Amino acid sequence: MIKVAYLQCPTGIAGDMCLGALVSLGVPVEYLSEKLDKLGIAPEYKLRAELVQRNGQQATKVHVDLVHHHHHEHSHHHGRHLPEIEKIIFQAELPPQAEAWSLAVFRQLAVAEGAVHGIAPEKVHFHEVGAVDAIVDIVGTCLGLDWLGISSNHQGLPLLYCSALPTGGGTVRAAHGQMAVPVPAVLKLWEMRGCPVYSNGIDRELVTPTGAAIATTLATEFGSPPPMTIKQVGLGAGTINLPIPNILRLWLGESASLQSDFSNFSDTSPNLENITVLETQIDDLNPQAIGYVFEALFAVGALDVFTQPIGMKKSRPGILLTVICHPEQLLACEAVLFRETTTLGIRRTTQQRAILQREIQPVEIAYGKVRIKVAWQGQAPDKCIANVQPEYEDCAELARNHNIPWREVQRLALQRWYLEHQQNINTNY
Repeated sequence: MIKVAYLQCPTGIAGDMCLGALVSLGVPVEYLSEKLDKLGIAPEYKLRAELVQRNGQQATKVHVDLVHHHHHEHSHHHGRHLPEIEKIIFQAELPPQAEAWSLAVFRQLAVAEGAVHGIAPEKVHFHEVGAVDAIVDIVGTCLGLDWLGISSNHQGLPLLYCSALPTGGGTVRAAHGQMAVPVPAVLKLWEMRGCPVYSNGIDRELVTPTGAAIATTLATEFGSPPPMTIKQVGLGAGTINLPIPNILRLWLGESASLQSDFSNFSDTSPNLENITVLETQIDDLNPQAIGYVFEALFAVGALDVFTQPIGMKKSRPGILLTVICHPEQLLACEAVLFRETTTLGIRRTTQQRAILQREIQPVEIAYGKVRIKVAWQGQAPDKCIANVQPEYEDCAELARNHNIPWREVQRLALQRWYLEHQQNINTNY
């Protein structure tokens, strides 16, 4: 079964409503606080949840209470820019999905705000109060979705669906005076994503920029709920009272029918799987950094990483860096590439790969233990061994320790394995 979620937004969506719905579904406030503390902004806010009534219905309200310290006032008087926020998130060592999702949401928000003001996303200025609020709302929401264990789609985003969004109306007070609702950033996010919207006749701000950024970045699809078995519903309260209950409803459920679209394995054959291939060319990076990138990519779960020498524009020698990973690791691998290299763009494709079934079978030789990787084709009774390989590292360690050639250790290990498995090898091998 795969876990899916549906955001039903009859009165719109805001960051604190998302947090409320997640806490209502059982995400512990202590867990959120403990992880958010690693962002290093702990002194600037307090997180608390309470049950409130909205038009006679009970829901969870999460408050992000900002703490005003005079010295903080002064130091962050300039607010924070996207690169600074990205750095705060990178350094927090959040769970990999939560980190990748948070970065994606912030980038989307900065791209929209930048487009509104005609400036680069990196130059967008999150005002100090808004910055702390937005960081807590966005990172907290991503932590909560990750905690719930919602399955991922082939782009590494959560299987989160979202209803059409109400436009709201009227005006709202902002730093630059009165603004029409929906505010420009929200309208831009809707435009970037091609969002379905409608008017429910309520002339208030119903969708905030943070809420819109979360929905348009993380939702797989907008519209009706997907076919699902509902297991639990979380209710997150908005701040103001409206003619209908100001509650965001997050449905958590299971779905079998989405399995075929999103499972790693295709239906036709048990040994085809979807993988993601990322590639980018680089011509202005110290070669020593490349070695580091390899390690960092394997650390977040890349299956393989390789480089090829290429000739680039202005006749510069460069390299093509290719990463192969499971779709769930896509955003984490991309985050490493953006952080550790000079690249400005990364191409991504989803491909299928045929894989042999494999298992590890240890053997004992005179010098110690060696793990053997055995791969086969077909199913028993007529499965045939396709490949038998001793683990390189095991052989290397024994060769070093006993001062004998690596090839000798490898040969002994293979010989040992064939002796033990003589009877189950097909005659054609």
